[in-house]
Amino acid sequence: MSRPNPALAKAVPANAEHRYQVSRDDLPLSCPMPGMSLWNSHPRVYLPIVEDGGHVSCPYCSAEYDLAD
Repeated sequence: MSRPNPALAKAVPANAEHRYQVSRDDLPLSCPMPGMSLWNSHPRVYLPIVEDGGHVSCPYCSAEYDLAD
């Protein structure tokens, strides 16, 4: 049985866009999001998008997140 190697997984560049559309499946929301490369980004921070009315900005990189549903 082989395990996937996370180092070989294709990661989305962190902070590649400035605005992201997210769904409730993405909660709890963090920036950078899972699947984004972390080596060239800031520390992961969890963002209270539901409590902030469906829109939140990352305090590190100013990426904007909007809750779609």
